[in-house]
Amino acid sequence: MKITHRRIEKDGEGQIGLIAEESDDLWYLYNIIQKGDQIRSPTFRKVVNETSTGSTGARRVKVTLTISVEKVEYDSEANVVSVKGKSIEENKYVRRGQYHTIDLELNQKFYLTKPVWDSWALSQLSNACDTARNAEVAIVMMQEGLAFVCLLTTNMTIQKAKIEVNIPRKRKNFCSQHQKGLDNFYEQVLQAIMNYINFDVIKCIVIASPGFVKEQFADYMWQQAAKRELKSLLENRQKFLLAHSSTGFKHSIREVLSDPLIQPKLEDTKACQEVKIWNKFQNLLSTEPNKAVYGLPDVELANHYEAISCMMLSDMLFRSNNLALRKKYSQLLYQVKKYADVRVFSSMHLSGQQLNMLGGIAAILKFEVPELTDRLNGPSNNLDDDSSSSSSSSCSSSSDSDRESQLSETLEDFAASCTMDDAVDDMIEEETSAQGNTFREKAGPSDDNPEEI
Repeated sequence: MKITHRRIEKDGEGQIGLIAEESDDLWYLYNIIQKGDQIRSPTFRKVVNETSTGSTGARRVKVTLTISVEKVEYDSEANVVSVKGKSIEENKYVRRGQYHTIDLELNQKFYLTKPVWDSWALSQLSNACDTARNAEVAIVMMQEGLAFVCLLTTNMTIQKAKIEVNIPRKRKNFCSQHQKGLDNFYEQVLQAIMNYINFDVIKCIVIASPGFVKEQFADYMWQQAAKRELKSLLENRQKFLLAHSSTGFKHSIREVLSDPLIQPKLEDTKACQEVKIWNKFQNLLSTEPNKAVYGLPDVELANHYEAISCMMLSDMLFRSNNLALRKKYSQLLYQVKKYADVRVFSSMHLSGQQLNMLGGIAAILKFEVPELTDRLNGPSNNLDDDSSSSSSSSCSSSSDSDRESQLSETLEDFAASCTMDDAVDDMIEEETSAQGNTFREKAGPSDDNPEEI
């Protein structure tokens, strides 16, 4: 992110000129821009002209507009942040109060004005301007006939390519057709790696699959690299790692990042750190549930006793249109940061999406908080020693069991939702198997909303 202009008053109000230079910068803008802010930028407007004869014609004109933000959307595939709002300045083509959508794209200069630049917005802006930040890891998820080439940046898992190839089954006297299909599939995956992975900035490339698909592809890749003298591959051979996964679909990326053999190689990447912390939180819920809490009331109570070891927040919380709620989470973050580790999970990573299922906030505790333990275990009746002991034990185990069961059901629902796309992909693959090889890439940006003409 490049800052071209900066003016912030003592009361927090101010304007900053920005240019997004990388895909991750657009994600930061999506988190920074909020309802009530103002955006001033060049944009295109469709204008309808009427001639003296009564005929009409439409044309697109470039204008510079200032709008009051009402809605912000982010499209990671099209690399665009769409900001919708009302025009607050009179213009030759747009009246004051008319709706318009400004699409913020890479290398586009614009001005963002906020009534208050709070600590969250400024910290996000500081992170976006960190020149060392970039895509850290590339992951190739594959199974026979299907592969995904993905980049793991600080905040997102970006699918760069999807490869689908119909491979004939291995039959007697027809083995050559099967091998030709495999070679064609491996070649398309190899080309996707060459086209979409920048070896100058990527620290590690993980190839994961069930079975021996990854080993077979790796053998093909290194044979072709030596045969064709592909220097970019041969010079970065040490960056490639092979890992096991249960499927070749994208939802298995978390499984790969949790692999004990892979984690040491990726321990300095944000995505892997988030997965590691999230796995620790889940394990505590099963083994020591009184040291793992989620939901704002329980986390606030744990903060009151300074019992938090690590607090996890979803970036979704800071995009709320409720200013009072955003301030509440910002204050909590500031308080906990004084004595504990605080991690803001990205909703574009799987661990962040799972955290959202629990309300977007959770914490690992250093010690048990009595009030939380009592709340979890429920009230006990002191009728007699035996009944009290029995009731307390039963209530405690029942409460822990119910809590674990509730979390398990929530995460199972989330896992089921993750596999819905996989099921659809399988159906599409079966229906198109007779059509031969396909190579699907990202779609371009969508057309303007006709309602805003």
